[in-house]
Amino acid sequence: MDDPYLNELRNDFNAYSNQLKKLKKKLLKTKSPESQAKIIKQIDSIANKMENNQKQSVKVTKSRIKELKAKR
Repeated sequence: MDDPYLNELRNDFNAYSNQLKKLKKKLLKTKSPESQAKIIKQIDSIANKMENNQKQSVKVTKSRIKELKAKR
């Protein structure tokens, strides 16, 4: 399904995924417990954003499917 809003959500999800990869590398390199705690909070925040993104994507997809069925 090619939908501009869904494409935007997909791009946002990919951006979050890339951020997580960078933070993971950063977490593995750092030795400071304070820095590690800060990075873990960032990872948790991004994970929550990803979860919300996925929920929104499912809602929009279901809505679009209903619209398609209603048109038929």
